Amino acid sequence: MTGIEPVNGQGVEVRAVSKQFVSRAGRQTALSAVDLTIAPGQFVSLLGPSGCGKTSLLRIIGGLLEPTTGTVSIDGRSVDDAVRARKFGFVFQDATLLPWRTVRANAMLLLDVIGRRNEEARVDALLETVGLSNFANHYPAQLSGGMRQRVALARALALDPEILLMDEPFAALDAITRERLGVELLGIWDGARAVVFVTHSISEAVLLSDRVVVMSTSPGRVVADIAIDLPRPRNGAVRLSEPFKTYEDQLRGLIEGVRA
Repeated sequence: MTGIEPVNGQGVEVRAVSKQFVSRAGRQTALSAVDLTIAPGQFVSLLGPSGCGKTSLLRIIGGLLEPTTGTVSIDGRSVDDAVRARKFGFVFQDATLLPWRTVRANAMLLLDVIGRRNEEARVDALLETVGLSNFANHYPAQLSGGMRQRVALARALALDPEILLMDEPFAALDAITRERLGVELLGIWDGARAVVFVTHSISEAVLLSDRVVVMSTSPGRVVADIAIDLPRPRNGAVRLSEPFKTYEDQLRGLIEGVRA
């Protein structure tokens, strides 16, 4: 099944994108002829084995890497235009909080950088949304891993981006915390912005996504684009349903096929 096409050029359009890296070992092709479309407000997960180019694709969409060939457009314009318009928010596996800044100050970091220093009320509202109001004056060393990732999410949302790019943000957490944060993310997202989410977890991809894009081993290509037709809002209980298990089995079969 294919994704929803953006209307009037809105959304993310990846066309024939390839990426090569050159090292002492020679030239390596990380991505080959990738086509992908993401409509505004969609939650799309990139799923595949290690080394399939998921993170490279995410970084190309967000302007952190240049494609070797092909094009990416955001709302019909260039990625550079989208970066200048601050359309992206990033959350990575490592929260990368500044240890000398409090939770509130870390969440304020991007606003401080661009000179919008009088938006404490907005940041406090975000901290309440991610469940950290009572920890606003704590420092990163005083937080659990899950709490640090909540701060990173609040920081990414502070500029109200249209597209949230998330590179395995919960991978380092224990299974229970990972599932809880996934459900919390869905409550925060609520269709308000597009999300591109890199994961190795089939269950996580099904729980969170409108679509799961399955990628092959290197060089990375899109081998399947599966619409997840489960009702929203979703919570952890949906994992027990037969449709959920059917999607898991379908995706597991696809992943095993690209590894073969």
